[in-house]
Amino acid sequence: MAVMPDVSAPAAAPPASSRIRPSTWAVVLAACTGQFLVVLDVSVVNVALPSMRADLGLSAAGLQWVVNAYSIAFAGFMLLGGRAADIYGRKLMFLVGLGLFTAASLAGGLAQEGWQLLAARAVQGLGAAVLAPATLTILTAAVPEGPARTKAIGTWMAVGAGGGAAGGLIGGVLTDALSWRWVLLINVPVGALVLIAAALRITEGRAGDRRRIDLLGAVLVTAGLAAVAYGIVQTEAEGWTAAVTLVPLLSGLALLAAFVLVEARTAVPLIPLRVFSVRAVSSANVSMLLMGSATFSMWYFMTVYAQNILGYTPLQAGLALIPTSAAVVIGSKLAPRLMVRTGAKSLAVAGVLITAAGFGWQSTMGVDGSYLTAICLPGVLMMAGAGLASTPLATLATSGAEPGDAGLVSGLVNTSRTMGGALGLAVLSTVAAARTAGSGDTAEVTAGYAMAFRTASGVLLAGVIVMLLWLPNHRGPRPAP
Repeated sequence: MAVMPDVSAPAAAPPASSRIRPSTWAVVLAACTGQFLVVLDVSVVNVALPSMRADLGLSAAGLQWVVNAYSIAFAGFMLLGGRAADIYGRKLMFLVGLGLFTAASLAGGLAQEGWQLLAARAVQGLGAAVLAPATLTILTAAVPEGPARTKAIGTWMAVGAGGGAAGGLIGGVLTDALSWRWVLLINVPVGALVLIAAALRITEGRAGDRRRIDLLGAVLVTAGLAAVAYGIVQTEAEGWTAAVTLVPLLSGLALLAAFVLVEARTAVPLIPLRVFSVRAVSSANVSMLLMGSATFSMWYFMTVYAQNILGYTPLQAGLALIPTSAAVVIGSKLAPRLMVRTGAKSLAVAGVLITAAGFGWQSTMGVDGSYLTAICLPGVLMMAGAGLASTPLATLATSGAEPGDAGLVSGLVNTSRTMGGALGLAVLSTVAAARTAGSGDTAEVTAGYAMAFRTASGVLLAGVIVMLLWLPNHRGPRPAP
């Protein structure tokens, strides 16, 4: 099991270096680029949806599934991808996931029918689910635990956050300058280059043995998460009490309950339940889920507020959020240095409090809000805090794992964040719709958005309480002078 550094006796071992070796940076770069592509494709298609609908004749429901097909496959298969990296090899799963993702991007960009695009997006999500856990596992395997790993994880978190933040801007630029197809085709040359670099520079490694994967457990957890995710995304259009929402939600919960029973009894489980007995793993993942439920929805509400209320074009909305995007990257990059002084728990709590303050400020939005006070400054506050909190939470989760469970825990971190985001957006969209009560008046719509931000602020404050009571205290070693 990974051992927490003992800062009470620094003379027992030479101080860990905070520098990442030049030869290791190629591995870090490949892992971070893979993560950037995975997170980017969650949001990059949003501004291109009207063009896709016009070109391919998609229905309104079909248009919704351009986004949902990716996110459901991504969330549903991620745990399987994490365990596969441990068993079959990190490099192999990285290459398989990235190859599948790149091929599906090409197919989606060349789609001539709506069903072809939806199928390509689902396969993209599957590739992303295999790729995402492998990126963090490769990174933590390449960089020894200590300040250097924390710095590398900070870079990984910053790049991933930047991918999600840049989705609207990149999608707007590509759609306006070229066509909607390029929001998918842009992945092809980037993916091909990273595939070549990864094949040459990443060394193979696996933390588990060559045992067969727990297929029953994989089917149950994947089907359960996919069903829950499907039910969640139905709530915005159908409500929480409709059969098309309740049936998949209840079915998914039943499948997940069956999964827990199977894992408790099988000799070689997909997810050893003992990982949840590690305080750092369980508490950090719950904290990540709560934070993700608020911060993922922020991008959606800020974009629709800018376009529907303030009259911005999609490209202008993307440009308006550049400071917000920069804030999450800067927060993620500052986090490793601050963790040395404050410890992971204290920094995570401080980051979420800053984020909650930003959400509270944003909830004062109005129909005539100025860019500086209604978008820029509250957005910077929200995302700077999220960047500060994400790195210590990911560090706590991965440092508390057994070496053989590294890929699994990496998958859990991503699953917690993604599922939290899916649940949060569905819930907050329902809150906004309930406040608006079907009114098209801009003041009422704005009040609905504001209510969503106030609710999210409350969720974040609840997350702070969870972290204060549950997260372990862990202060990383000081870097060598």
